[in-house]
Amino acid sequence: MSTPRFLTLPPGVRPQQIETPVGAFAALEALPLHGVPERLPALLVPGFTGSKEDFIAILQTLAHAGRRIVAIDMRGQYETKGPDDAAAYTCEALGEDIDHVAAAIGGGEPVHLVGHSFGGLVTRETVIGGATKLASYTLMSSGPAGITGQREKLCRALLSALPEVGLEYLWANRIEPDAIAAGVPDDILAFLRTRMFANSLTGLSTMAEQVLDAIDRVDDLREVDVPTLVLYGEHDDGWTPTSQAEMADRLEADCFVVPGAAHSPAVEAPETTAHTLTRFWNQSERHLLHNP
Repeated sequence: MSTPRFLTLPPGVRPQQIETPVGAFAALEALPLHGVPERLPALLVPGFTGSKEDFIAILQTLAHAGRRIVAIDMRGQYETKGPDDAAAYTCEALGEDIDHVAAAIGGGEPVHLVGHSFGGLVTRETVIGGATKLASYTLMSSGPAGITGQREKLCRALLSALPEVGLEYLWANRIEPDAIAAGVPDDILAFLRTRMFANSLTGLSTMAEQVLDAIDRVDDLREVDVPTLVLYGEHDDGWTPTSQAEMADRLEADCFVVPGAAHSPAVEAPETTAHTLTRFWNQSERHLLHNP
């Protein structure tokens, strides 16, 4: 799971609720410390077992460039409530949720959309659906179809064990020991536990199925006329760097490999990730200005 390295909110970042016709979404909102946002806003969507806190390290830097930045918990994740209905957690259904959140944030103006990992599979449904006015789209550590490699094995193990032994057993015997072995500090470990147990169990199971069984929709995404960036760590252990580079080629998208990062560039290389996003967003807005 994506593990933030700190939880203290930087200056200019605050908890928020994004109200939409389909319910409220827990969020972290970042605003410039001085003046008002002069550029188009951005919406950041986390991955499976993740949350808005996965973006804490980049929020202030992104907002400093003159934007309102909003990171959310998707339906059923952490502090956003979700129903006990598997149909609510398909990529398509969650993508429709993102439509509503983006509309609320944009207020009629285009929005920069970022999807991390499973959030990329969700947000590409938003993009392909075409209801959202987008200034740009970024796939962060996400791939063309179902997840692969070691993370695929872990996800399948969770999916098969969850109905049999329950989340408490999985936490105590697998997730917590792995986090302790990785040197996760006590306060972050406590947060990870709180976040994990706040998730909808139906949501966890369905999202796991979705991230494993996602079909390739790259050709559909390519048909959408929106500036696109594929961004991933050079040591990504989810979708391989090679598969993500090939996806970027198929999309004719910009591509940036974050040095030293693995599957969570916003955590592992926040300054590089934030500056890359800001540069891409600025370029996209210039494109939008000349091609309204």
